[in-house]
This record gives sequence, structure tokens and C-alpha cells, in this order.
Amino acid sequence: MIKLLFVSLFTCQFAFSAPVVDWANLARYQKDNADLKAPSATEKRVVFMGDSITDAWPRNMPEFFSQYPFIGRGISGQTSSQMLLRFRQDVIALQPKVVVILAGTNDLAGNAGPMTPEQTMDNLASMADIAKANGIRVVLASIPPATLFGWRRELGNPAERIISLNEMIRSYAKKQGCVFLDYHKELANAQNGLKKEYQLDSVHPNKAGYEAMAPLAKKAISEALSAK
Repeated sequence: MIKLLFVSLFTCQFAFSAPVVDWANLARYQKDNADLKAPSATEKRVVFMGDSITDAWPRNMPEFFSQYPFIGRGISGQTSSQMLLRFRQDVIALQPKVVVILAGTNDLAGNAGPMTPEQTMDNLASMADIAKANGIRVVLASIPPATLFGWRRELGNPAERIISLNEMIRSYAKKQGCVFLDYHKELANAQNGLKKEYQLDSVHPNKAGYEAMAPLAKKAISEALSAK
């Protein structure tokens, strides 16, 4: 009886002392969100939701986010599942007119475990549904090209899987009245990898890459804002 009681108390103590993991990294932007003022009546605020490609954009091209009411909410390494968990905090609560969603690279790389393209699309659809329910226009971006995930080399060349998932995103956007933003077409070389002149590595754009992406994003945002 004493032994059982000791085991029970030890188990309870272990359960309560176990570290809490912020899997979606909600803490990353909590202070920034709290410090951000509500948009004015005329402000056409745009939130960019994404992974490392979105995360690095303000650092590589800060003028893009200072000249326009654009807010970056990317987190390196994140999958669409993690983005969905923080979508209300990092997008809806900021009251944008438009959200630009770029997700899928880390899903294909299996950063949070194996994922099917259908599961990625479910997450994108859920984010789009939440945005539209709150009066926010949706831009769905294609996954940029890549022929190698440097941190998951054992997966081989992901180029065709990226193209396939992008076609699913394009089809969904067309059916649901979202704007499709095609980064892939502009950034891809003949092998469907990232063009050398736009390449920081096999996945991430350099400053020139972001400069090529910027007018595409602006055009897509304008299209979303003008849609009936």
C-alpha cells in the first residue's frame, strides 16, 4: 500500500512538473501583437502568414513592410498545422483586410511528422474559412520551387511533389474565390528548383528573390482588395 502510494505521488509530481511545450510558438508574436494598434478606418492592413520564407522577408526587404501596412507573421520551420493553431492570434486579432498564406514546404519535408497533401489542403482550407468568416480576403500562395530540402536530404528531390501540391492549392483557390499567388512560376529554373540568382540556399530566397516576389504579392493583394 505504501509502495503504491509512493508511485502514485511520484507520477503526479512528474506530470505537474513536465515542461509545457508551445508547439505552435504562440509566444513568438504575442508582445508584437499586443503592441500593435488597431488599424484605422482607412488602413488596408495585410498579414503575411507563413514559415521561414515569410519569416525572413522583413529582414531581407524591410522597406516592403515599412512602406505599406504589411505585417509579417512567419515562423521558421512551421507546418500548416502549427500555423492553423496560431491563426486567430496572429491574423484574425490583427484585423487585416487581407491575409497572404504561404505554407507547405515544411509539410512536405515532414517537419512535424508525415503529412499527406490532403492534410495540408485541409489546414489551408480551415485558415481560409476562418479568415472569410471574419471578413478577411484570402490570398493563397504557391510553394516556391526546390529540388532539395537541405535538412531532409533523405527525402530526395521534392520538385514534383511541390508542383502537385501547388496545383491543388490553385484549384482550391479558384473554386473558393481566393486569389492564387504564383511564386513558383517566377522563381523556378528549368529543373523546377530555385533560380540561382534568387537563391540563398535550395529553399530560401535571397534579397533578389524577395524583390522578385514583392510585385507578385502586391498584385495579388490588390486583386483581393478589389474583388466583389
